[in-house]
Amino acid sequence: MSPTGQGGVMDLALEEAESLEKVPGPDTGPREKARSLWSDAWHQLRRNPVFIVSSLMILFLVVISIWPQLIASGDPLHCDLSKSQQGSQPGHPFGYDTQGCDVYTRTVYGARASITVGVCATLGAALLGSALGGLAGFFGGWGDALLSRVADIFFGIPVVLGGLVFLSVVTSTTVWPVVGFIVLLGWPQIARIARGSVITAKQNDYVQAARALGAGNARMMLRHVAPNAVAPVIVVATIALGTYIALEATLSFLGVGLRPPTVSWGIDISNAASQIRNAPHMLVYPAGALSLTVLAFIMLGDAVRDALDPKLR
Repeated sequence: MSPTGQGGVMDLALEEAESLEKVPGPDTGPREKARSLWSDAWHQLRRNPVFIVSSLMILFLVVISIWPQLIASGDPLHCDLSKSQQGSQPGHPFGYDTQGCDVYTRTVYGARASITVGVCATLGAALLGSALGGLAGFFGGWGDALLSRVADIFFGIPVVLGGLVFLSVVTSTTVWPVVGFIVLLGWPQIARIARGSVITAKQNDYVQAARALGAGNARMMLRHVAPNAVAPVIVVATIALGTYIALEATLSFLGVGLRPPTVSWGIDISNAASQIRNAPHMLVYPAGALSLTVLAFIMLGDAVRDALDPKLR
């Protein structure tokens, strides 16, 4: 190799080395910033068609439960016995029920009671179960043992039979007795999930490091344990919301849940059950609306579970 410049062969070698350093390798270049659990879950959910479809369905149900007048201009309590059990007519696509009430209007207004019961019962059960289960899992001891035994007692109560006994003595026609009963029997499931998540999270190294640095129990619980233990609770609560809506309809069908004049899908299904041969439209539409609502929340829960659990990807 012939020398070039003042340095000769040495200068050429240095130039070649510098040129090699400028060639981008397979691991060079800007790296993508690491995403947290929640940002990664949102990244997955945005690309999941099940999540998109179920979210749109739920958004529509929430909107019509708040403003049913957007798609139904009639009065769900206005009935005309002369039109009893008549089929579809112009302006009344779902026909009339036994009392001559418009089935379409009652189906639209029935979403309000079901969504209210489902959301309020889920929030109540999630808050109560998360608080009790989280504290029991974090501190352990006799409180943990007591919570486990109390939860076992509630798990042994049949839901429908408990509803028949508990709600049969209630005379209120509002949704709150049903919400209270569902919370009463729903919190143990959330508490057990929260307890297991907290026990797992508090054994991580960052929690032990925070304890070694002198962090108090409240700080460790709120800053380190709870944010990393809440994901399973969200998944279970989302799926349970659809189950609670179906439970409300079941109790209303049996006559111990929501009661007239409250408009409910369960009440309409109960009134239509005896007339299914003569006027099947009375049953098909409220039952179909109930099924789609429960399906939407179960689909949403499945999508959230897949996004928050890396093992399922």
